[in-house]
Amino acid sequence: MVNSFQSRYRLNNGVMIPYLGMGVFQVTDQQHVAGAIEKALEFGYRSFDTGAVYNNEKLVRQAISRSDVPRDELFISSKIWNGDQGYDKVLTAFEHTLENLGVDYLDMYLIHWPLTEVYTETWRAMERLYDEKMVRAIGVANFKEHHLANLAVKANVKPAIDQVETHPLLPQNELRAYLAEHGIAHGAWSPLAKGALFQNPVIGEIAAKHGVHVDQVILRWHMERKTITMTRSISGKRMLENAQLFNFSLDASDMKRIGQLESGKRVGPDPDDVEFMLASMEKERAMFS
Repeated sequence: MVNSFQSRYRLNNGVMIPYLGMGVFQVTDQQHVAGAIEKALEFGYRSFDTGAVYNNEKLVRQAISRSDVPRDELFISSKIWNGDQGYDKVLTAFEHTLENLGVDYLDMYLIHWPLTEVYTETWRAMERLYDEKMVRAIGVANFKEHHLANLAVKANVKPAIDQVETHPLLPQNELRAYLAEHGIAHGAWSPLAKGALFQNPVIGEIAAKHGVHVDQVILRWHMERKTITMTRSISGKRMLENAQLFNFSLDASDMKRIGQLESGKRVGPDPDDVEFMLASMEKERAMFS
């Protein structure tokens, strides 16, 4: 049972990752990043997930450098962005990420999106980083079953995790079954569906039953499913609520009712929409430049 910030999932290479971590997507203000991470460390967070395109790796560095938490107790992840995919580009981008974060190694490095005709070469470079022990675990994000199957043909190292949009509206049940069959962990981004479920009557009733908030119910649902989950809470109040996720559990009836909310609705892009992805790449680069 996931019952504390110390609860960890054993990846397929034996590396242990916290079930609950803090993502810093779109958190670019230096004061907010530093304060949020410092507060998160106080509450017990040890996992921090960033990405090159977020343009805040240096801000994460400033925050963790002021902490007295030992490096080996932290789990620091980043992602290779679309424009940096390809063997040589990955190696260069990784060096920049290490420098930005001020660390000697990463705990996990992910391919951010499965760009067609490129991600297998990207993976080859990541395998080199893994073999050289520059990264403790390598994985992917936003890969569907067919992307993973295609990667498996050429890969020497199996991805440790697939981090995908996941929430009660999009529980990713078929993908979860595939990941379980192949020993790949399921990671969730946008676990609260950007607030799309906050007014849902079923979630509301379950929250009232347990005397908690609706977002706590949704995050607890992820914990009950043993999904590695990244939240994006920068307020102390929200972090305290997240720390209280371990004070209650959902019963079988709760899980069944939440499971019936599946609609297939996405709040982010579909990984198969390559045209959208290329446009999104340029849009996000402009946003974070």
